[in-house]
Amino acid sequence: MSIGDAARSGPRKPSLSRRQIVAIASGNALEFYDFVVYAIFAAQIGRTFFPSDVPGVSLLASLATFGVGFVTRPLGALFIGRWADRIGRKPAMMVSFTLIGISVGGLALTPGYATIGAAAPLLAIFFRLLQGFALGGEVGPSTALLLESAPAHRRGLYVSFQAMSADGAVLAAGGIGMALSSWLDAAALDRWGWRVALLVGVVIVPFGLAIRRTITETLEPDDVPTAATRPATRQIVALGLTMLAAATIANYVLIYLGTYAKTTLGIAQTSAFASTMLVGLGGVLCDPLSGWLSDRYGRRPVMIVPAVLLLLVVLPAFWAIVHYPTPGMLYAVSTILACMLDLSTGTILVAVAEALPQRQRAGGFALIYAFAISVFGGSTQFVLAWSIRATGNPLTPAFYMIVALAAGIGAMIAIRETAPPRADAARASGAA
Repeated sequence: MSIGDAARSGPRKPSLSRRQIVAIASGNALEFYDFVVYAIFAAQIGRTFFPSDVPGVSLLASLATFGVGFVTRPLGALFIGRWADRIGRKPAMMVSFTLIGISVGGLALTPGYATIGAAAPLLAIFFRLLQGFALGGEVGPSTALLLESAPAHRRGLYVSFQAMSADGAVLAAGGIGMALSSWLDAAALDRWGWRVALLVGVVIVPFGLAIRRTITETLEPDDVPTAATRPATRQIVALGLTMLAAATIANYVLIYLGTYAKTTLGIAQTSAFASTMLVGLGGVLCDPLSGWLSDRYGRRPVMIVPAVLLLLVVLPAFWAIVHYPTPGMLYAVSTILACMLDLSTGTILVAVAEALPQRQRAGGFALIYAFAISVFGGSTQFVLAWSIRATGNPLTPAFYMIVALAAGIGAMIAIRETAPPRADAARASGAA
């Protein structure tokens, strides 16, 4: 689809209300909320489903169970994403969000090993596999619908709410984790505290489904990709995967900062939770700013400039926190790095989705995102923990992040500009 086609197709559908935007982005929010909650309470979940007398075994089993959810994400992207390109965004989103609610709620309500024996870990693994499948199919249709519902001159802003919802979920999960850890003793956290944290996220599912029913379908029946679009689409997939992989690694390094501060630098757990909240807050503030700026100045400069600045400050920032391991330094590093990252990544989503033809947008974007999250999101925390232990160098997370950012910036430079010219966008929006 050309830029002209993109500009013409934008205003065909009515704009979304704020409630509908929140409902669309809620699936992405629940994904990241669950990720942070599971990471915070991995030890408690491990002791519930995988009790062991050997130190560390329960935690490792819990983390492995968390990881299996990444295995089924590409399958969800393939089936639900392609379904959204054939029959519509709305029905695919209803199915994926329903499955997300069942899987997260099912894990939270599954009795522990002490109650039902070996069925407990089997059910935990099943719900993680189901959740991965659902999440893999959620992001493509929801991002496509946001893009296709937006006025041509507001696409960046609309799609940035996907990233904003994820960071808002990180902020909420960090706050809930801090509150529960402060209010409950260790025994209560093991018995039911972690379950409450997961169920808080499930509460939004029925409301999200009710609002999603009111959304107008945006899939155009006459937009069919031709053979001529395939080479360009393959290039977009390669560049998009590289950019999203870089953003995923950088984001998960920042989420890992709380664990890193606690286990490597000896900073108190409450301060570690606060740093996670600051990472989320930085995204809530900067993601929509990134989208707005990309509508005004184009996708490529808004992606590239903050990413280059981040590349330059990552190593000095980690050096500072290693040599001055105080809560204040942790907060400063978390905030600065998160803001720079989110100013860039808030635009990556719209640049990739906008570059894909409409009839390949939901499935193509879902697959790119799923592989980036599965391969790099699922492995980042393990790679960081292993590399620090293997090398004894606390700066290895910075080096890993630098390599990822360098690759991502190369892809940002190579991808074509997808934002419609401002004059065309203004005319299209006026015609709407």
